[in-house]
Amino acid sequence: MASYQTVPCVNINDEFVDIVSIDVKPGQYVNSGDIVATVETDKSMIDVVAEQAGYVLRIGGTEKEKARVGSILFWLGEAADEPIPEQASDPVATDSVTRQPTAKARALLKRLGLAAGDIPSSGERLSIADIETWLARNGKTVAPAAGAATIARQDPVPAVNGELEALSSEAAGMLHAVTWHRDHAAAGYIEMEYDPKPWEEYAAGYAAEHKLMLSPLLPLLAFRLAQLGRERPTINSTIVNGQRYQYRSVNLGFTVQAGNMLYLTVVRDTQDMDTAQFIGALGEVQRHAMGHKLPPQEASGATLSFSSMARWNVSRHIPILPPQTSLIVAHAAPKNAGHAVLAASYDHRVLTGFDVAQVLQALSQPPK
Repeated sequence: MASYQTVPCVNINDEFVDIVSIDVKPGQYVNSGDIVATVETDKSMIDVVAEQAGYVLRIGGTEKEKARVGSILFWLGEAADEPIPEQASDPVATDSVTRQPTAKARALLKRLGLAAGDIPSSGERLSIADIETWLARNGKTVAPAAGAATIARQDPVPAVNGELEALSSEAAGMLHAVTWHRDHAAAGYIEMEYDPKPWEEYAAGYAAEHKLMLSPLLPLLAFRLAQLGRERPTINSTIVNGQRYQYRSVNLGFTVQAGNMLYLTVVRDTQDMDTAQFIGALGEVQRHAMGHKLPPQEASGATLSFSSMARWNVSRHIPILPPQTSLIVAHAAPKNAGHAVLAASYDHRVLTGFDVAQVLQALSQPPK
């Protein structure tokens, strides 16, 4: 059966990438791991490799043009003449399937004189957040249809003189993440202080035993969170169409600041790793991020996340939930405070405050 591969996410804030080159042709046979295309954003460029072997049936992108992250880049089949499913006949640039709008989104589309097919969807249903992201990305106010009312949720123009400027793809991607947090999650926040000494001693002992030059404190904390995701599956889930969607893998998101670029890097399948394997995998992902060379599988698919601002001496920060996750833990360790802080943004549709407090308490102590 024909299968497709999508345009990769280079980093969490980019909604579009530029297709630098398409390195295959329809009818060509490719092996798993062969380079099939190259894409780039303002800050990085990556090679796209075939995820499986097969014949290239159709190419959905065009060189020197932009493509939406998640749109279909090409189709592969077991035979060169294998048919492509009819519903996927128009896979380029925008979403391959027009999602049905929610009731509120349908009303807003009507007021704006837009069709659902004009707006890409981030989930199973087209939402108000998707429409607002589309408006912001295009940097303009869309005139409503004749006789239609003006948009109800329109920001007033400031009294101070200025100009409207279109958002960069990075800024539009950040807006998308924030609006998902605002419009989809029932966001809550909890924080607690804890004694950092037991963790510091555990990390120092681990570093001495494994002859590590740098402190493994943050990777060890992140791996403990991944273990809790396996032990307490609810924190490794989300809500889809009114039901809890339980992830099979624990894919740990870990924020990395590389210059002015913030990446949510991802270590996949941590449930199959021991401590040393996780630390090695996270180190590799961090190196890729610092070089702005993250492959798609290391920049998407987080199911549970960890963020630390200890290096900036921040005493508190409230992180934004990555889309389709229910928990992100924030770590802070202000100097000379005598304590450290563990906090969490969480989706109250999935987790209660008690659930999150138990996770933070468990995370505040190193493994026995």
